[in-house]
Amino acid sequence: MKRNRFLHIAVSGLFTIAFAIVMVRANPRPAPTSLEGTAIPGPSGYHQLKKITLGGDGGWDALTFDSSTRRLFISRQTKVIVLNVDTEKVVGEIPNTDGVHDIALAPEFNKGFTSNGRAGTVTIFDMKTLAVLGQAQAGANPDIIVYDPSSKRVFAMNGRGSDATTIDAATGKVVGTIALAGKPEFAVVDGAGHMYVNIEDKSEVVQVDSQKLQVTARWPVAPCQEPTGLAIDAAHHRLFSACDNKMMAVVNADSGKVIATPPIGEGADGAEFDPGTGFAFTSNGQSATLTVIHEDSPDKFSVVEDVPTQKGARTMTLDPKTHEVYLVTADLGPRPEPTKDNPHPRPPILPNSFVVLVYGR
Repeated sequence: MKRNRFLHIAVSGLFTIAFAIVMVRANPRPAPTSLEGTAIPGPSGYHQLKKITLGGDGGWDALTFDSSTRRLFISRQTKVIVLNVDTEKVVGEIPNTDGVHDIALAPEFNKGFTSNGRAGTVTIFDMKTLAVLGQAQAGANPDIIVYDPSSKRVFAMNGRGSDATTIDAATGKVVGTIALAGKPEFAVVDGAGHMYVNIEDKSEVVQVDSQKLQVTARWPVAPCQEPTGLAIDAAHHRLFSACDNKMMAVVNADSGKVIATPPIGEGADGAEFDPGTGFAFTSNGQSATLTVIHEDSPDKFSVVEDVPTQKGARTMTLDPKTHEVYLVTADLGPRPEPTKDNPHPRPPILPNSFVVLVYGR
């Protein structure tokens, strides 16, 4: 009888544990915090590992990470700051990048490229020394910029020009312009000759042949509205668009079919996919969360949790080797009232509050 009672207790305990695991998976919650405020890992395991204070003036936009050197490239309005994430020290800057939005890296040529929105140019620099090598003329307001290793070309998305400037990565020369018929936001490549671009004002994704420099398909992503951040699972031909109406559109990169629309936080401007973990992410500046979505299969996607971040952390990048996620933000003041000239004003940045947030498992 005593052994049976012990067996009953053991079985009941195992049932309770199993039930708790099922409930956690079915009802993900933001990561809790301890009494001291330190993040405790939630269902995805992601939590804040550290906060690196950089300070300085100016806004920011996209980020790029170089796994080989452990360097984080951060756009800061008129320059690019280069941070060693291990030493937490700034190792250099790329100056005179007026209105810089993004940074693309072409390691095989030891070159980096910045998209300078106000200047309408692309700055070319040495990845090791960070010395400026030259400039190329882009279109109106170059925004996101990507390197395609299959064509050996760099593509700058011109936000006001509704097109993309194509640059030969080896020579730094402009070799063509691709008409996109809409406002391009983020872009990704699959390494097999295709580039995909979110067209924000038309809620579309376009497929581009990176060799012929032609649009080969145009797909609506409804019910997604105003897609911004974009990521790709190249192995399974899946695209992940962060949408303004708080959803992620998962799109078949071959057919253009919208497969799933899992919910995300508000104010997402960045998206990433980690092939090593099967996690897709969006960085949500308004809701101050990092949405973590798991690719259960190429046709099934589950929201794991919304990890707390910090207000304004809307752009991100990923280190696929360590699976760490990097975001940037600053303390923000009250948002000004809209005007005719500025209908969507951004809140002011409080002095010397700019930080890098590092998240990992």
